[in-house]
Amino acid sequence: MNVTCISASNIQQSGRANSTSYRICESVVNAVLSHGMACEHTIIDLREYPLTPCIGCGRCYDTHRCACDDAFNRIYETVMHSDALFIVSPHYAPIPAKLCMVLEKMEQITFLHWGNDGTYKSEVYGIPTGIISHGGGAAWALPEYRRMVNDTIANALATIQLRPVPFNEEWRAGIALPVHHVACVSGSPFPVQEYEWDDLDQRIAAYVAAVMASLPAIGRQEAPQPG
Repeated sequence: MNVTCISASNIQQSGRANSTSYRICESVVNAVLSHGMACEHTIIDLREYPLTPCIGCGRCYDTHRCACDDAFNRIYETVMHSDALFIVSPHYAPIPAKLCMVLEKMEQITFLHWGNDGTYKSEVYGIPTGIISHGGGAAWALPEYRRMVNDTIANALATIQLRPVPFNEEWRAGIALPVHHVACVSGSPFPVQEYEWDDLDQRIAAYVAAVMASLPAIGRQEAPQPG
């Protein structure tokens, strides 16, 4: 089984060691491995990819790849060969720019064909996808993260024909994680966000279990309908 986790943070200065998004991806991988499955895993750190926006040239219609962005094509190939995908996104405006670029190009590749043929199935059709959001707000902010981040990503996934996996009846588009404490740092424009990682790891593990449980039931069955 191949599992891919996308860390969508844009913040270069944090590096992997201090990136909340990357740390969440590591927790996802650990939770997957704890299920005892034979598993290959990849963490895609979008900060390492020089992505460019879609320009709507339409050349992807024939090739199913972006004619202008090899970095995107590498990500797309990895996602294509995944049995499960996780997207970890901080709350920006509402989601990070590079994640927007990845989603809009996947959408373009799929929709150009789907719009002409309602039976079309994309190369990433039906791959179960977990969505995990986070930000600088405590528990009170989680419904807003769900609305602005999780739902935004899930709407894009519907066009791409990836399949978001719900956590429960309330959280139909993944989960959101709260911050424990935010502190200002003298001389830096960036606040320090502190997390209760033992608690978050448990939340992540519970959601990963839901995604893993969905694999035999969901597989790559019915695609969502356009429109």
